Order: sequence, then structure tokens, then C-alpha cells
Amino acid sequence: MIFNNTALPILILLVPAVASITFKWGNIKLATAISGIIEIFLSLLLYIDKPAQGVFFIDNISVLFIFMVTSIYFISSLYSIKYFSQHDIYISDDLYFLLLNLFTISMLFTLEINNFGLMWVGIESTTISSALLIITERNETSLEAAWRYIIIVSAGVTFAFISIILIYYVTGTLTTSTLINSSFKSKFLVLAVAISLMGFGTKSGVFPVHTWLPDAHSEAPSPVSAMFSGVLLPVALYVIYRIYEIYPLKTVYVWIATLSIVMAAIFLIYQDKYKRMFAYSTMENMNIALIGFALGGPGIVGALILLLSHSFSKAGAFYSSGNILRLTKSKKIDDVNGLYKNSPITAIALLFSSFGASGTPPFGSFFGEIIIFFSLYQQHFLVPFILVIISVISVFISINFNVTKMTFENGKNNSKIDRTMEIIALISSIVPLAIGGYILILMGGLV
Repeated sequence: MIFNNTALPILILLVPAVASITFKWGNIKLATAISGIIEIFLSLLLYIDKPAQGVFFIDNISVLFIFMVTSIYFISSLYSIKYFSQHDIYISDDLYFLLLNLFTISMLFTLEINNFGLMWVGIESTTISSALLIITERNETSLEAAWRYIIIVSAGVTFAFISIILIYYVTGTLTTSTLINSSFKSKFLVLAVAISLMGFGTKSGVFPVHTWLPDAHSEAPSPVSAMFSGVLLPVALYVIYRIYEIYPLKTVYVWIATLSIVMAAIFLIYQDKYKRMFAYSTMENMNIALIGFALGGPGIVGALILLLSHSFSKAGAFYSSGNILRLTKSKKIDDVNGLYKNSPITAIALLFSSFGASGTPPFGSFFGEIIIFFSLYQQHFLVPFILVIISVISVFISINFNVTKMTFENGKNNSKIDRTMEIIALISSIVPLAIGGYILILMGGLV
């Protein structure tokens, strides 16, 4: 082993904490960017050198989520440096990066810790820092969005806390590794797992407790929206899955997720703002992944592929949205046209991000969704299968119709976008395509 059992997970938590110390005594922007690079390296190292179960519980699934968080944290920190040099900011730059680091630490702690009670603490901690990040560009709508986020999520996390209490009441422990390998049977445990879906579901876009999501994504600065969509919602989904492992309620979870997907597809039809459109797309993607986790087996593989691809494609979509906002000064879809003529790099990034978010082949999300759909059909959930397929087609049309119109319709704008911001968006949007390409290579090797 390269490190002892706990050194590497602790180091992953300490690196952004050390970057935060420079809040008053150094360049926290540079420290945060460097922290992001180190975090990606450590997350890859964690795949090779996972600690034994104890204080931390880290398996291959945990490592993938940790890699997602550290990657989007790094990219968002780079994008933030350029973004806020060109946008008015209500809080100081240093405070923004401090909150970004604390937000990241909270998510990483949730993914590493071997205790459901402390997972709950980690999820609750994300609310504090992320709510303040929403109002970075202070205005009436962002304050309202932050307030709605705090109220709805806090109510949801209260229900999640009830589920944690019930789990402890039945089992006498909250140790994750013990519970997911146990065989406890109790009606109270069934109730706990069901309540946890609605409780933690407030953070992962489960209908009907999703209502904070479009407002917060729309009003938060673009790099914060990328963190919300790319990793915060998946981290909450990770906790839901771990609790689900204690006592699987497959039918309940599949149907709730199906309903959420259908509603997301309906909401998407009449969206007139591009950031809200991508927010509802996130809701759809999270619930497709939830179905994969509920189905188990290949469904889990599909969910992980989908979430990994989604984290980069949706981050790219929100980085592109930040560029478009800079170009047009508007969040409305109808106010954006001729994007390819004015800014071809951002246009390509937006197209690729939209393709990745909507499951277009050969992007990684397409393969993840196909595996989940096949598992859904194979396990005889025929009605959910049909509803999900129809909804996914509707989502694909809704997103790509709007994005195509924004990209290629005639229009002119004299504003310029920072080239670094464009490249960051493009790189993030290309990663899902690379994931899909890698899967095709693997498939070719298996044939």
C-alpha cells in the first residue's frame, strides 16, 4: 500500500481545506486551482489504493463519484477565475472560492465516510455553502432562489434524518459497510428506505420535491450551476443508493423515478430559458440513473456510465451558458441566435454538451441509458420502459431543437467571449464523447 488505511481519504479532504486557509493570507484563486489538480491525482490514486473498511467506506463506486467531484471542482475553479473577472460579484472573490472549497469538502466527506448519520451531516453541510454561492451575483431572483432552495432542501433533509433514525432504531448501527452487507428485515426499515428517497431526493431531483432545482440552477453563477448539476445531485443520489442497498424497494424506486422522468420531459417542452432547460435535463438524467441503481446488475454499470458522462456534459452546458450570457446579456432562448457565427467554439461546446446531456450516440450517456433501458425491459417493467422511452425522445427533441435554433439561426452580436472560458467549456463537453469512444473500442475488442 502507498498510504496507510486512512491517510489517502484524509488527504483528499485536507487539500481543499488547506487551499481555504489562504482565504486571508494568500492567493486563494491559485490555491484552489492547484488543489483541484492534486485532488484529481489523489482520486485516481484512490482507485489503486483503496483503504480497508473502517472510518471510511470506499469501493469502486465511491471512487468514481469522488473522481467526478474532484474533476468538476477543478474545471469550475478555473472557469470561475475568468468568469468573475468579467461579472459583477456581490461577495468578495476570496469568499466565493472559500465557499467553493467548503462545498467540495462537504461532498467528498459524504462520499468517503462509513456512517449514514455522518453522510446526512455531509449532505446538510452542502446546503450551507451552496446556498450562499447561489447569491454570488446578488439580485432579487437569486435571493428568492436561494431562499426556496434552503426551505425545500431543509425540509427534505429533515425527512432524511427521520429515515436515519429509523434505520438506527431497527439495526442498532449506522455503519454503512455493515448495513449494506446485512439482512435486516423490518417494516420500519421498509419505511426508512422509502422516506429516504423523498428526503435525500430533494437534493437529487426526484419529483415532486425537485422544485428548487430549476430556480437555483438558473440564478446561480454558471460555474456554481455546473457544480450543482454535475456533482451535487449525483452525490445525493449516491446516498440514496447506499440506503437502498440496505433494503431494496425496486418497484417503488423504479416507478417514482419513472414519474420524475415523465414530469421532467413535460416541463422541458415549454421552457424559454436555456439554464432552466438544462436544469430539467439534469432531473431527467438523475432519475434514469436512479432506475439503473434500483435494477441492480448491469443497471448499476449503466447508471455509473451515465453519471460520469453527465457530470462533464452538464458542466460543459453550464459553462457554455455562462459564455452565452456574457455574449447576449440574456437568459432567454429566443434572445440567442447566430451563436456559431459569433462564437464558433462556444457553439460547438454547447452542441456537444447538449448531445451528451440528451443521450445522443456515440456519447457516453447514450451507452449508459441503453444499458439501463435494456435492464428495465429485461426485468419486465414494460409500462415504465415505454414511458421512459417516450420521455427520453421528447427530452431529446426539446433540448436539441432549442440548442440548434440558438446555434444556427441568423443573428449578430458584437460582444466577445474570453477564449479561455470557451476552451474550458469545449474540453468539458468533449469528455463524454471520449467516454463513448472508449466504450466503442471496448465493444470492438469484445466482438
